[in-house]
Amino acid sequence: MTFFTSEYESKLDAKGRLVLPSRIKSQLPEGDSQELVIRRGFEPCLIVYPMVEFKKVFSKISGLSEFNEEYRKLQRNFLSGVVTVELDANGRFLIPRNMLTYAQLEKEVLLVGTGSKVEIWNRSVYEKHLIQDPGELSKLAEKYLNE
Repeated sequence: MTFFTSEYESKLDAKGRLVLPSRIKSQLPEGDSQELVIRRGFEPCLIVYPMVEFKKVFSKISGLSEFNEEYRKLQRNFLSGVVTVELDANGRFLIPRNMLTYAQLEKEVLLVGTGSKVEIWNRSVYEKHLIQDPGELSKLAEKYLNE
């Protein structure tokens, strides 16, 4: 089972390649460790999945009925923002230009482990999406974790 947590600062090189931090790389499933899937996030960030984890999401999305207009919109918008990449010998992968633009990524990036996936953020954009009020975090935890 994949288990990504924590925040990691990293840098993009001039070509838009990112070195996967060793702590993240060590959590990749055996065998699939060279193939990753990147998709545009719902917020302005990128989501990186090991292939085995993305297949679970893909199964849910592709299993929706093509005869339902909302399902088609979800499939179209979700899957059009997906690309498969491979880690090179140095543990790097290339992020396509359009994805860098979408997530407002420049040289400095922040990787955030969120369980089965990793988010890639522009730090200032990320900070705007964090909960600032500890009371709000407590209410959300009570609402969703106390079921």
